[in-house]
Amino acid sequence: MAFDLQKMLHRKGEFESARLDAFAFRVRARAMRGLAEALGEDPDDLVRAIATDEDDAILARLGETHGPDAVRAAFATARAAAEADAVAELGDPTPVRLA
Repeated sequence: MAFDLQKMLHRKGEFESARLDAFAFRVRARAMRGLAEALGEDPDDLVRAIATDEDDAILARLGETHGPDAVRAAFATARAAAEADAVAELGDPTPVRLA
């Protein structure tokens, strides 16, 4: 039985990509939930919106009613808090090295 390094690296790449995508999605959902709470919006509506819209489109839509600067500042705060919470809960998302 031979060890296939290329196949193993390909599988690791797929696993790491999926893991990082899942982490990014969790951070995005938590950030939108935090943003909704900061702006007094319905959190479920914003979390549902991430399935169909990009963050910039969501922020632009919210900026029409709450002011673009206020929305950007609240989103930056919510995103930083969401990322810190996700790292505390799930661990550091950086890929594991093959050393």
